Amino acid sequence: MDTPNPWGRPGGDPSPDASPTSLEPFTFTGTTREYFGIWIVNILLTIVTIGIYSAWAKVRRLRYFYGNTRLAGSSFDFHASPIQILIGRIIVLVVLMVYNAALTFFPPAGIVLGVLFLFALPFFVMRGLRFNARVTSYRNVRFDFSGGYWGAFNAYVLGGLVAWLSLGILAPLASRWMWRYTLGNLHYGGRPVSTDPRLGALYRQWLLPAVLMLGGLVVFGASGIVISAYSTVLQDMLSDTADAGKMVAAVLAVIYTALIPVIILGALATLAYRAGTRNVAMNSTVIDGRHRLASSIHRGRFVWISVTNILATLLSLGLARPWAAIRMARFLAAATALQVSGSLDDYLDTVKESGAAVGAEYMDVEGFDFGF
Repeated sequence: MDTPNPWGRPGGDPSPDASPTSLEPFTFTGTTREYFGIWIVNILLTIVTIGIYSAWAKVRRLRYFYGNTRLAGSSFDFHASPIQILIGRIIVLVVLMVYNAALTFFPPAGIVLGVLFLFALPFFVMRGLRFNARVTSYRNVRFDFSGGYWGAFNAYVLGGLVAWLSLGILAPLASRWMWRYTLGNLHYGGRPVSTDPRLGALYRQWLLPAVLMLGGLVVFGASGIVISAYSTVLQDMLSDTADAGKMVAAVLAVIYTALIPVIILGALATLAYRAGTRNVAMNSTVIDGRHRLASSIHRGRFVWISVTNILATLLSLGLARPWAAIRMARFLAAATALQVSGSLDDYLDTVKESGAAVGAEYMDVEGFDFGF
């Protein structure tokens, strides 16, 4: 089942104080025509500079999307310097080059480096989240992130292992750890952000994706049974060396064809689960103990937009990418709101501006997907 519209406190709980509440929806005002101009220039300059300009491209892109995301008449801002992002990418690139060189000249080192990278991963996550928070502001007030290394280790490494080793059964538990780390360590102008998504609510969002994945595995298993039923016939035919190559190709074709439903259903399940857990996590997020976030993503609509965006991008050889990005940004903004306790203007007047620009030591690790 899709999460019901959460415009209001979930479960009908009373407001934590007696202040009147109002709903401030997020809106996105960007257009495909405007963003296409930014996007095409970014692509061309990135190609000409052999990827160096990608750091400047990211800053231009995020400043456009942040600047067109509005709440209560004001937009967000992205303050990162391209040099900061470029330094982070160079560091990540060097690490990957060293890893690949070690694998080439001394393959056993890959095991050791793989373990080291596993323990280094939480550090990159922590620093990336801190960087992104500190270069983001709303009404000239900066965000911050105070999560530590072991929190990132539990949320992203241990949580991932728990989800995979349990064959996805404990994925909601891993999602809870991840959301509590990423949202629960945020601050806005020094004011805390708290979140505690309920495990039961996360499991309700897990049921449909689990059924989809199970359906894909059933199809794959049934295909395996069919192949096994004809194994004797295939073995006899494979004994003829003249036809062996063709028969091997035929068997592989059958196996890969059987995998297609698994891949498709797995992708759909992932999208549905991602939307559902976002709803649960954001609906349990409170800023400074008084202002509550709300998310009402319709999972079916989210899946449809995601899939058709990918198809449009592929069929247009990438030219529809700006349209797809703007379409998704509008959808997500329209499904998000802030339930304000009292006057938002009066509240923001009491929030201190949280410091100057972020130092260049904070890294950006875009390009790695740390989600489960």
